Amino acid sequence: MKNEIDFFTGVPDSLLKDFCAYITDNTPKKNNIIAANEGNAIALAAGHYLATGKPGLVYMQNSGLGNAINPLTSLTDKEVYSIPMLLLIGWRAEPGVKDEPQHVKMGKITLGMLETMQIPYKILNDNFEETIKDAIIHMKNEKSPYAIVVKRNTFEKYELKDKKETNYGLNREGAMEAIIPLLEESSIIVSTTGMTSRELFELRDSNKQGHEKDFLTVGSMGHSSSIALGIAITKPDRQVYCFDGDGALIMHMGALSTIGSLKPKNFKHIIFNNFSHDSVGGQPTSADNIHIPAIAKANGYADAFSAKTKEETIKIIKKIKNIDGPILLEIKVNKGARKDLGRPTSTPIENKEDFMKFIQD
Repeated sequence: MKNEIDFFTGVPDSLLKDFCAYITDNTPKKNNIIAANEGNAIALAAGHYLATGKPGLVYMQNSGLGNAINPLTSLTDKEVYSIPMLLLIGWRAEPGVKDEPQHVKMGKITLGMLETMQIPYKILNDNFEETIKDAIIHMKNEKSPYAIVVKRNTFEKYELKDKKETNYGLNREGAMEAIIPLLEESSIIVSTTGMTSRELFELRDSNKQGHEKDFLTVGSMGHSSSIALGIAITKPDRQVYCFDGDGALIMHMGALSTIGSLKPKNFKHIIFNNFSHDSVGGQPTSADNIHIPAIAKANGYADAFSAKTKEETIKIIKKIKNIDGPILLEIKVNKGARKDLGRPTSTPIENKEDFMKFIQD
């Protein structure tokens, strides 16, 4: 690489998907590591610097700054180990640009967070060479992180060539469509961020049902299982289903140990595993290298299953309804979603209030 930055790590973002796709296709796998979460990526880049003396590049959506604050302030900061790295941050919901509700607050405070952490930054425009030059000079002289903030549509389009296609019997929406009619009338669903919650919302509409049974976790990736756990232990007489994804599960996998140790009998964990960060460009997760049901059982889940067809999914859902949890079901599904997939038409607060009323009733 021209500026001796040849190590990349992070969590994919929709604003950076063209950049991430190019890096994926043109960088050795050991030099482009899609991390479990952004904090892990900061630590990986720190390790690379300690071993080579060269800064790495960490890519993330601005929401990922929340995961990165701890290592940025207690590991790489000049007052601790003084470790340089280049942060490439997708700026969702920059002020004046309409975006989804979960991005609005972070959009407003992104630059302020960098200033508070005393991380210098530039917003990337047509000044690419100058921006990189400033970053390299800073990292060389100051031995600390430097951030480049990226607006929507900054990068040229680039289509990922190295795609791993699957051929399972279901996609995520088809799997949910098979599951929902089988659930108890009083059951509660907590769905993870991204396409999962959007598809669940539209399935309820197409079935002429309300949305009060579902908590749509539109942000806070990786935390749906803990939200569902908090509900399950408080409402032990209600079945609680967490609709989760492989990327979200991996991001905060430590939650499995808490679920397994508390052993809520009414907790059913459904993982729609498409082996990718589907909502932000289809970059691969590490799910093809792990055995999710075995990990659940090792963390104390009562049992765990895997399915990859509609028939298997229906059979297992009928079974786990009648056995004590916590139970995990991994459903292997194909990537992708409908091109005409909409977004929830209710606000997060409206969703919360209807959901709370359903639980309390």
